[in-house]
Amino acid sequence: MKRFILYILLIITATVAYARQYTVVIDPGHGGKDPGAVGKISKEKDHNLAVALMVGKMIQDSFPTVRVIYTRKTDVFVELDERANIANRAKANLFMSIHTNSVANTAAKGTETFSLGLHRSAENLEVAMRENSVISMESDADEKYEGFDPKCSESYIMFEFMQDANLYESIKLAKCLQRRYKSQGREDRGVFQGGFLVLRETSMPSVLTEIGFISNPEEEAYLCTEEGRRQIAQSIFEGFKQYHSIKKN
Repeated sequence: MKRFILYILLIITATVAYARQYTVVIDPGHGGKDPGAVGKISKEKDHNLAVALMVGKMIQDSFPTVRVIYTRKTDVFVELDERANIANRAKANLFMSIHTNSVANTAAKGTETFSLGLHRSAENLEVAMRENSVISMESDADEKYEGFDPKCSESYIMFEFMQDANLYESIKLAKCLQRRYKSQGREDRGVFQGGFLVLRETSMPSVLTEIGFISNPEEEAYLCTEEGRRQIAQSIFEGFKQYHSIKKN
């Protein structure tokens, strides 16, 4: 009888521990038929995936009790709403979407991190429009995204009214990431809010971080190197570590 009671207690303890397990979902943007931004010698989807896998391994190696889930681990296409669904089903504590920037100005460089929210500038809106344009590759986009047109600025008015209970935590995480990028010598372009569909449906603190400009030849070359990717991944990991330590205290 005592052995049976002990067995039950162990099961309950394990169940409670699992329920409280801290879960991070890492989302490598784009993939498969969607290359994302295309540079002179590389594609965004490849940089996003390589860095995401490095970040996940760093977290798992340093925090064995943290569960890491990827929205993709290979070069496959995952629809935007499914990326959020993966995080919601896992009851994740944190969602980090990794992307690579691209603009017409080839001199633009550095990193920036977004949370869901208002468009403070035309440039922020342009970034959101580009990242959201992937829904054109989804057959039932009109139904899933309720007629949202990623190319129409009027579609983004709804983000002016959305209440994000996780906004404060999302901004806190974004600031941690940007501080770590800066400490690695990267140009800190700042923390912003934007209307990213991939963040809209998540029910936990969520950020979208742009790790560099594929449109800048110097940064693209850096992104293509193993060392460059490792440094970027280290910055994201260190940012997560700082945020996680703040949350625990």
